[in-house]
Amino acid sequence: MSMETWLAFFAACWVISLSPGAGAIASMSSGLQYGFWRGYWNALGLQLGLIVQIAIIAAGVGAILAASATAFQVIKWFGVAYLVYLAYRQWRALPMDMSEESAVRPIGKPLSLVFRGFLVNVSNPKALVFMLAVLPQFINPHQPLLAQYVAITVTMISVDMLVMAGYTGLASKVLRLLRTPKQQKRLNRTFAGLFIGAATFLATLRRAPL
Repeated sequence: MSMETWLAFFAACWVISLSPGAGAIASMSSGLQYGFWRGYWNALGLQLGLIVQIAIIAAGVGAILAASATAFQVIKWFGVAYLVYLAYRQWRALPMDMSEESAVRPIGKPLSLVFRGFLVNVSNPKALVFMLAVLPQFINPHQPLLAQYVAITVTMISVDMLVMAGYTGLASKVLRLLRTPKQQKRLNRTFAGLFIGAATFLATLRRAPL
């Protein structure tokens, strides 16, 4: 993986991780209930689920890309369309109920939070489809795939751990400031714009030459 490709993927990781989703909601819920240090165990579980999803993608997508330029274009434009769809859903999203009364019951042990975070990611088909649409854009099928997927995994997990720390800390300290429907609507539309930006970026990518 070239430095230019890695930097592009690094930037994409921030957009992907910062965009609200099941993982972000789980992190905010954990921070709200247990505080930062205890609630952050949830983030470890999220990363374990992420590793499983990347492994699933790495097992088959590289061969498809190497065999067919058409497949690359189909996956790329599917990714663009999916990002636009997520932008639409984010724009239309209703405010979330983040009140303490709506939170789930406290969990006794840190390993229970790890397992809950793992289930959030590993059982989320939308997250798997999202990565299937995005990750191949940064893979050169004519270079060793293992090293590229290792770099992708380490980068994505490192960024996501930092972002989930921010969501967990935000919830544990100042989440009450973002509870009004008007504030949440503004936040949703901001992230809808980020999805459109990511879709535009993907549309400009080209397959590595043979």
